[in-house]
Amino acid sequence: MTPPLAPPGWSRWLVPPAALSVHLSIGQAYAWSVFKPPLESALGLSGTQSALPFQLAIVMLGLSAAFGGTLVERNGPRWAMTVALCCFSSGFLLAALGAATEQYWLIVFGYGFVGGIGLGIGYISPVSTLIKWFPDRPGMATGIAIMGFGGGALIASPWSAQMLETFPAGSGGIALAFAVHGVTYAVFMSLGVLLVRVPRPRPARTGGGPEPDTGVQVSARQAVRTPQFWCLWVILCMNVTAGIGILEKAAPMITDFFAETSTPVSASAAAGFVALLSAANMAGRIGWSSTSDLIGRKNVYRLYLGAGAVMYLLIAQFGDASKPLFICCALVILSFYGGGFATIPAYLKDLFGTYQVGAIHGRLLTAWSTAGVLGPLIVNRVADSQEAAGKSGPGLYGLSLTIMIGLLLLGFAANELVRPVHPRHHHVPAPRKAPDAAAAADASDVPDTTGPSSAAPH
Repeated sequence: MTPPLAPPGWSRWLVPPAALSVHLSIGQAYAWSVFKPPLESALGLSGTQSALPFQLAIVMLGLSAAFGGTLVERNGPRWAMTVALCCFSSGFLLAALGAATEQYWLIVFGYGFVGGIGLGIGYISPVSTLIKWFPDRPGMATGIAIMGFGGGALIASPWSAQMLETFPAGSGGIALAFAVHGVTYAVFMSLGVLLVRVPRPRPARTGGGPEPDTGVQVSARQAVRTPQFWCLWVILCMNVTAGIGILEKAAPMITDFFAETSTPVSASAAAGFVALLSAANMAGRIGWSSTSDLIGRKNVYRLYLGAGAVMYLLIAQFGDASKPLFICCALVILSFYGGGFATIPAYLKDLFGTYQVGAIHGRLLTAWSTAGVLGPLIVNRVADSQEAAGKSGPGLYGLSLTIMIGLLLLGFAANELVRPVHPRHHHVPAPRKAPDAAAAADASDVPDTTGPSSAAPH
């Protein structure tokens, strides 16, 4: 599919809404914990088993992003968004069939494997395009789009909870909820497919808009051979592992923490907590990534990883004593978690340039695949083992919270090791021909993509 070029007069500010329509849809993955208790009750699953669809989805997200990143760069965002739409919606429909027939393996395959491919391709589909449209503010641009992934659960969590309460109890109601999700998201994601455009290439800057990046440029093949790439891989993996462990088990966790107090948390309040975490995740993606444009990527990751470890320590020591403290610390952790996702494309752009940043980003997301297994595995396995040992309430999570603190400190150390990429890894492009008269005339028709705000970044 040929990437759709922006016509004359096209505003770059129409591209973030296109990206949001996809990211808000696939961001439903963060609301999976709402489905965990009904599935465990209807199909007799343990907490570890009910996490499998989510874990596989995150694994496939990273793998499909890694292997599909080059295809996304080659075929453009419209092709990628179309693939994401088909896979993500089909995954829900397969999961609906699995729930209706009580075949859990089909739920895992549909939501986790097929839907996970849609997650990965959809996640990276707008990133490279946004960076090219907004070279002056890459952190803000990617934050706008990627905040949709974090905010997807803000919509999906209460919506899913309401459906599960309204539809018949048991696997039949779960199947119907999955089917409604699949159809609705297919319609919503199609808006992004129709709206997205890529900037026209120009031989020289004429009339505003994206300016050719003449700084450091590193190919995806070379990037994975640099220590900087692997430092960022460790940083992302540790940050995601720490955040996703809470997010995947958010509803059961807050219920367990306060089950033995005088004010236990109801199922609807737990779903509301998931929605609050989604809001923090979403706000962190645009807020912290925009902040990184001002204070630098390295400094903002120091905040994510260092302060995040402090928040986990507070939950581990005092979380059951104060519900507001527990909630506030969890919200801060999820804002750092989201900010880490939204800032990483700009960090990559700073280190490797825009040449193949989408493909590099895809390869880096294998860290997310690893974290998608580690985070839920640590929290669920520790909770199951502690329950078998006779513990309850906050005692189910003390050890896993301590592990998360250690992982964040490891990520902090990796961030301190990041240095500029050595010139031997730089890509040297072929000399460009001087533009002829026809090219110059075409350049004069290139729209002013700076939109309403063409001033210097602020």
